[in-house]
Parts: sequence; C-alpha cells; structure tokens
Amino acid sequence: MGSRVSREDFEWVYTDQPHASRRQEILAKYPEIKSLMKPDPNLIWIVILMVLTQLVAFYLVKDLDWKWVIFWAYAFGSCINHSMTLAIHEVSHNSAFGHYKAMWNRWFGMFANLPIGVPYSISFKRYHMDHHRYLGGDGIDVDIPTDFEGWFFCTTFRKFIWVILQPLFYAFRPLFINPKPISYLEIINTVIQITFNIIIYYVFGIKSLVYMLAASLLGLGLHPISGHFIAEHYMFLKGHETYSYYGPLNLLTFNVGYHNEHHDFPNIPGKSLPLVRKIAAEYYDSLPHYHSWVKVLYDFVMDDTVSPYSRMKRHQKGKVELE
Repeated sequence: MGSRVSREDFEWVYTDQPHASRRQEILAKYPEIKSLMKPDPNLIWIVILMVLTQLVAFYLVKDLDWKWVIFWAYAFGSCINHSMTLAIHEVSHNSAFGHYKAMWNRWFGMFANLPIGVPYSISFKRYHMDHHRYLGGDGIDVDIPTDFEGWFFCTTFRKFIWVILQPLFYAFRPLFINPKPISYLEIINTVIQITFNIIIYYVFGIKSLVYMLAASLLGLGLHPISGHFIAEHYMFLKGHETYSYYGPLNLLTFNVGYHNEHHDFPNIPGKSLPLVRKIAAEYYDSLPHYHSWVKVLYDFVMDDTVSPYSRMKRHQKGKVELE
C-alpha cells in the first residue's frame, strides 16, 4: 500500500564519522568549551519532579474510565515518559553526578526509569556508548535498523507502521545486532522495576499500571517527540550523517535536538549544548538542520526516497572495545 521506496540497501561509507575531527578542530579554536564539560545538578531535581508528577498522575487516573486512561496516557503521560527516557540519556553520560561518581549515575538512572515501567536504563547505557564510539558500525551500533526492517518497511503504509512500532524495534534490535551478556546491574534494574510495577498495581490498581505502560509505548511511537529518533541520523541529504533540531520541543527533551553538538561533545550536558552552538556557530549553522520533528515524521513516511535503509553504515576498522 503506497509507493515503494527506491533504496534497497544502507549507505555504506568508508570514512570515519565526522564528530571526532570536528571536536578537535573546535577545541583548538575555542578551548573555553572545555569549561562546559561538567555535571548539571539541576538534572537531579528535574528528574525527581518528573517522577513525583507521574506518581500523582497514577493516583488521578486510577478511577477514570478506560477511554480517559488511554487519552491521558497519550496526551500527558507520553510526554513525561518520553522526556524521562531522554533524562536517562543524559544520566548515561554521567551528567547528573559527574564521571567521578559513575555508580551514583547508574542508581539514579534506575530511579528515573521507574515511571517508564520497563527496565531500560542500564541496558541503554551499555549500547549508547557503543553508538557514540562506533557510529554506524556494522554489527555494533544498534541504533541502525536491521536488514529486515529496511527490506520489509518499504512502502508508505509500512513505514507508518514502523514509526508506530519503533519502541518495540528499539527494545529487541540489540538481541539481533549486538547481543551482550546480561550484567548484574541489568538484573538489579529489572528487579527494582518489577517491584515498583507490582507496588503500583497493588496501591493504585490496574488502570494506573496500564496508564504507565501505555504512556511509554505511545510516547515512543507515533508521537511528535519521537521525530527525534529519525531526525538524528536518517539520511535525508546524501552525505550528511547527523542532523540537529532547533525547535521548541528541545525544552521537553533536554536539548537532545542539538545532536551534532551532542555527538561532537558527549561530555557536555544538554543544558549547555546551545552554548556550544553559539560559541562555534560557523561550524553548526551551515549544517543541515530541522525546526519541526512532526515534519520529519511526515517526510519520512511520505518520501519514497527515505526508509529504514536511509542510514550510513561502515565496517569498523581496528580494535573494537564494546561497553
């Protein structure tokens, strides 16, 4: 149903990712950027407030009709839970407590994970560091879709379904691309999350539990904020691997839209990424960027030159050290 996309494979490249060399060049010209490489203590209080907000929401929805439970899961809970996944993204870079208190960040990530309903924080950290080190690396970077996704989701309608099901692909893709042994922290993350879910069920009831899980599933699927999944690295323009977004939803997403800036300087918290762009404007203003994640979603579905295959991949050279 719908026109078939023209692309039948990934965009294979034989050059290194651009971020390391651009980082060196910018730091040589603007060494003051190093002063931005420090934790963001405000992140701690924002996450605590978001968790408490969802706890209040669990109480408020427990006696609603099912249609309103689902409505509020999409209209409100989805925004909080998707935003929380991006808070976990910040915490995975040790932006809450700094690199010298790495385990504090891991525990705090598990706390931030609670209203999402699915144990996620520790596994995300392990795979996300690989994504930064080996961007587009074949068999390493699980942000890259599988060959099946590229082959099957090749029409307008199927791409639409793929967008809806994105949280499921992100959850199961690592098992097929880069499976890793389960770590003890992942077990702890899972036990804490299941215990929390059981408590929510017994204290508030089934509707609050469904609200929590539906908020995560809906918020990470067909949702305006989910445009960032596609906007970050899908190749709408040939030769450009990473794209930034400079729109208002950065206010809800810890500036994850500043994605070129983030990959250039992953040790700088999202709060300070606009400063990076301001200081080194000549490096970023000329790069392709977006102002609407909703338009990105629309263009991805409707453009028959873009599909899950629209990613740059590379065979990794040299020794690979996985997280």
